[in-house]
Amino acid sequence: MNPIYEDEHLLVFEKPSGLLSVPGRGPEKQDCLSKRVQDIYTDALVVHRLDQDTSGLIVMARGIESQRRISRLFETRQVSKRYMAVVAGNPLLTQAHVPTNEEGWRAIEGNIMLDWERRPIHIIHPDGKPSLSLWRMVQAGDTASLIELEPFTGRTHQLRVHMQSLGHPMLGDSLYAPPDILALTPRLMLHAQDIGFPHPFSEKPLAFSAPVPWSAVNPYVLSVQP
Repeated sequence: MNPIYEDEHLLVFEKPSGLLSVPGRGPEKQDCLSKRVQDIYTDALVVHRLDQDTSGLIVMARGIESQRRISRLFETRQVSKRYMAVVAGNPLLTQAHVPTNEEGWRAIEGNIMLDWERRPIHIIHPDGKPSLSLWRMVQAGDTASLIELEPFTGRTHQLRVHMQSLGHPMLGDSLYAPPDILALTPRLMLHAQDIGFPHPFSEKPLAFSAPVPWSAVNPYVLSVQP
């Protein structure tokens, strides 16, 4: 577990797809990013999570005071996050009626709640928690699109649920994609690419990026030259 950034107050890692952020239930789900990190950095503490199948940047605090301060940054929406995803179809065609802001982002709003009978699946429901995501097109292919996503709120499975609600589930999504879309890729095509926030003690702006070589065209993951 080599961090892409470390200092006396925080650590930043790039989590691989398939690895839990924190321990799950049962002995077979104890291997996770937080445990691997804490085996090396004994003062490391969790401040946020990524879904098991989502890859990308994740921050851990070092010590209780740092955890408190970084958690406060998340609570007050001082943390900016940007994701990359490959979704089925072309959302520009189905969402042409939705206005864009000056930077080309379109909004998705829909209250999200846990479907208790089908948990861990979440659904759009009037009784759910208000949720807001932004998306914009990066590349359109014949059957899929590469998009950027920014979650304004932080609900469980928010980006996956919102894109599925538009009729554009993410490729490789075992919870929200139909079998034909699930089978297109061996992993969920969702990656936490960028994260930025003021340092919890110095307030210096910090920004980290972990780009992925993804495409809207099959095979969707481009080969990287050594």
